[in-house]
Amino acid sequence: MFFIEARRIFIVMVGALFNAIALNFFLIAANVYASGFTGIAQLLSSIFQDFFNIDGVSTGIILFILNIPVAILGWYKVGKGFTIYSVISVIFTTIFLEVLPVQPLSEDIILNAVFGGVIGGIGVGMTLKWGASTGGLDIVAMVLSRMKDKPIGNFFLIINSGIIIVAGLLYEAENALYTLLTLYVTTRVIDALHTRHEKVTAMIVTRKAEELQKAIHDKMIRGITILPARGAYSREHKDMMVLVITRYELYDLERIISEVDPQAFTNVVQTTGIFGFFRRND
Repeated sequence: MFFIEARRIFIVMVGALFNAIALNFFLIAANVYASGFTGIAQLLSSIFQDFFNIDGVSTGIILFILNIPVAILGWYKVGKGFTIYSVISVIFTTIFLEVLPVQPLSEDIILNAVFGGVIGGIGVGMTLKWGASTGGLDIVAMVLSRMKDKPIGNFFLIINSGIIIVAGLLYEAENALYTLLTLYVTTRVIDALHTRHEKVTAMIVTRKAEELQKAIHDKMIRGITILPARGAYSREHKDMMVLVITRYELYDLERIISEVDPQAFTNVVQTTGIFGFFRRND
């Protein structure tokens, strides 16, 4: 258990390092902005320096400050485990942003936008794959989605659109277009490493339905449907468990299944829409 958690923290740290490299070596110097709170932190840092002549207010420090109230919100509204690893990601991203120099590797803004998007996408994708997030927008969007009963993607679109618009108004319009290119590349890389779908359906064929059900409910609050199943070849009677989860819970579900029933067969598919109750309240 300790080894698994240590490895998870290490992966989150590596993801934070990739995010910092994308910012300090590619995006910041080119005035091209990342998505979410990282992009907001970049934008605020640029505004302080370019319009108020206030130096020393770095992207890392602003990112950390923005995430303090978000971490408190996530602790109570999203989940303690998810929030803890997200905070770890934010802390190490801030540290790496402060330690690494802002040193552009190219003067070509297109190269900066593309490579910054690729490296940043690798960092975010690794973090998501191991059951955490980069904080900020992910947590805010999840909370707003539950309050307003709207898809999480709507809030990502609104905030990222705001970043693009402000970047275009304050700086050259080209910066907004290159920011859009970075967001597109980042999303495609995340798609390749993880899943960008906000919800997925897991269908688990197992001999240990009761044990799995208890282990899942000990970790996450999710309704589960259990159906009788029988192997077409073996004719053996089993159970199929069907549950809908968010992409952030996928890592925890995979770990639970591997611990309780490593022989279980699991199929995870995209969920484009649901009707009825998604979250079970105790």
